[in-house]
Amino acid sequence: MLLTIDVGNTHTVLGLFDGDEIVEHWRISTDARRTADELAVLLQGLMGMHPLLGDDLGDGIEGIAICSTVPSVLHELREVTRRYYGDVPAVLVEPGVKTGVPVLMDNPKEVGADRIINSLAAVELYGGPAIVVDFGTATTFDAVSTRGEYVGGVIAPGIEISVDALGVKGAQLRKIELARPRSVIGKNTVEAMQSGILYGFAGQVDGVVQRMARELAEDPDEVTVIATGGLAPMVLGESSVIDCHEPWLTLIGLRMVYERNVARS
Repeated sequence: MLLTIDVGNTHTVLGLFDGDEIVEHWRISTDARRTADELAVLLQGLMGMHPLLGDDLGDGIEGIAICSTVPSVLHELREVTRRYYGDVPAVLVEPGVKTGVPVLMDNPKEVGADRIINSLAAVELYGGPAIVVDFGTATTFDAVSTRGEYVGGVIAPGIEISVDALGVKGAQLRKIELARPRSVIGKNTVEAMQSGILYGFAGQVDGVVQRMARELAEDPDEVTVIATGGLAPMVLGESSVIDCHEPWLTLIGLRMVYERNVARS
């Protein structure tokens, strides 16, 4: 069994692979204050009762692949792998790790590991050219060429960030539930805010993707658009440009990176 861990700014997503198949997954809050020992206890609680694993921490885990956008959490997870999974091969995605994705950026080190991994998985699953739209703390748009190169991207404020900002900066506004309103024209303040968030972000996705596709390929219709991230389902039904929804894209990419660095070494 391969344990994959994707640490984002807001949430951490964990996936358990049996071969190429993801058989279990969990989503927890990312807390930069957690120590390695606390993370180990949390992992044991999540995995301890899974039928494919043993009762003790590490039983049944044959490999670990980790990426993180939060350096302090990556440091603690490195300690987890050392102390609690010392005999298990582990890949922490950082400079020097083989991904097979050329990064055509002014400073390749600026690109988040999760975005490179998403690009790898997108090309392997769907081919290029492709655009990955990741609905997380930020909404990121990543362009991948036909040859599997990471060409560049776009970073926009995420849905939850925008909702929080409205609630904080609007004197008569408050934080609302992220839900579909009855109609585009809201009949009350909550519905008006929900409409602005939902249809505003759907319009943003369509507009940004269409512009990126025109730069990425001679025929924009050849570009495959893949949505991922925890908030993707909210926008899927309203966007006209998304071709595929792959909620575990980053975890699948982590499995591929693990195979390139350990399983086939």
